This record gives sequence, structure tokens and C-alpha cells, in this order.
Amino acid sequence: MLKRAQYLWPYDGEAPEETLELERDGHCILRGVFGGDELAQLRSEVLDVYANFPDDDRANSQQPTFAGVHRYGMCNRSALSQRAMAHARVLEVVEPLLGGDCHIINSTAWRNPAGEAASPGEFYWHIDAGPHVPRAEGVVWPANIPYPIFVIATHIYLDDCSLDDGPTTVVPASHRTGRPPEPELRFGEHLQCQGAEPVSHIVSAGDVGFFVSDVWHRRRLPTSRSTGRLFLQTNYGRRDIAQRLVPAQVSSQVSAAAEQRATTDRERTLLGLHPPAFYDS
Repeated sequence: MLKRAQYLWPYDGEAPEETLELERDGHCILRGVFGGDELAQLRSEVLDVYANFPDDDRANSQQPTFAGVHRYGMCNRSALSQRAMAHARVLEVVEPLLGGDCHIINSTAWRNPAGEAASPGEFYWHIDAGPHVPRAEGVVWPANIPYPIFVIATHIYLDDCSLDDGPTTVVPASHRTGRPPEPELRFGEHLQCQGAEPVSHIVSAGDVGFFVSDVWHRRRLPTSRSTGRLFLQTNYGRRDIAQRLVPAQVSSQVSAAAEQRATTDRERTLLGLHPPAFYDS
């Protein structure tokens, strides 16, 4: 997207091949973005956050051990994480799709433990938000209109991630359907979209994976040989997408008096006091 004044216009400049892949397939990987001392120091600082901050207990922490997986608001907790989110190679991929004034809407470190999944039921196909342009089944998007993208996730990998480790897996081009995965197919191993098979992000430390928020994705089930996962996830949103670094109740823009006057759930959501959901938790 090209910004003129405060509006977005179709981007007509040169764009990296990964940007075109991200728009078309809903995901891509940049290889070797981070390395050497830069990668080692980033990894060390992320682990320091785990060591020095208590578990983040948010809405998705139904199990005692699950809260320890995440550390939220990493741009506030780690200077090197903040710098990594602004890496030129990352921004040159996302900005043509989201605009030169896109911003970080959340930033979360993930540290999945080694070994098999304790709760396989958590490994289901889903989308993170949207669909942003919902459509009835069979309604095809016009080929001459670029598909709009509102939020893009990045995973900066701090360790290698093999098939045994349970990599992030996506269904190519599924974001273009305007539909979430069908509920009865959410736990299937081989979900397809118009014949496209799932693709797993097999990566090395220092690679960066990208996926569109409404592409169908899940974590593949890790095996007993898994050594765990460690990565920094950042979601970049268009300027008009609200930031979600902390839950709405913690960072409300309404006055205490206005909040007290909101006596129903709908009155609270009208004021932006939404229950935690994706990006919040």
C-alpha cells in the first residue's frame, strides 16, 4: 500500500518476491535474516525476559504450565526485540501490503517445551482474526483486485525448528477464501484449500517466517524427539488496526466514569472493553 496524505492507495512500486508470495499464498520465509552475535544477543535477551519476569497469565492460560510459554509486550521488555521488529528486511516485505505507516499491534515471545504435546486438542486449524473480508462459500475473489491484507505475523526464530519440533504449518492461499476452516475439519491432519496441501515452516535460527492473519494455520504436533521452540512473534497491522500489546481493560481510553456507566456486555464492548481474544492472549 502506498500512503498519500492519510489514505492508502495500491502499491505500484518494486516489491520483494517474498511480498508477492505473501500476498498470493498467505505465507513466506526469509532465510538468514539474523545471525552471529546479533542473533546470539537477541536470544539471550529474550531468555532473560523469561528469567526476570513472572509468567504472563492471560485468558489462554488454562493450564498451570501454559502461562510460562509466553511473554507479552516484548517491545516494552527487550530493546533488542524492539530493534529486531524494525529490521529493514522484515519491513520491506510487509510495508507494500500494509502501508508505510503500519505498526506493531502485539509482540510475544514463545518458548514451547520439548517433547510431545501435553494437550493435543490445542493443535487445531484456525485463523488469528477475521476473515477480514468474509464471504459465502463459493464466492470467488475477482482476479483483477489485489486481495486486501490487514495483519501480518512474523516469527523470528531463535532456535532451529524441525518437523519433530512441531513447526507452524499453513494452508497456502486459504486466506483468499474469506472463510475460516470448517469446524468439522479443524483437527484433520491434511486440511486442503483448492487442492493445496499444508506447508510446514522448517527453519533455522535466524530465519523469519511470515503469514497473513486470516490464512489457515496451526502448530504441527511435536514428536517425542522435539527439542521445543523459541521464537519472537510480532503482528504488524494497518494504521487503523488497534494495538493489542496489553488487554483492553489494562489500557482503556475511556474514563472511569464512562466505564461505570456501562452496565451490559454490549455497552462495555462499545467502549472498547472487549474480552481478551487473539493478539490479547
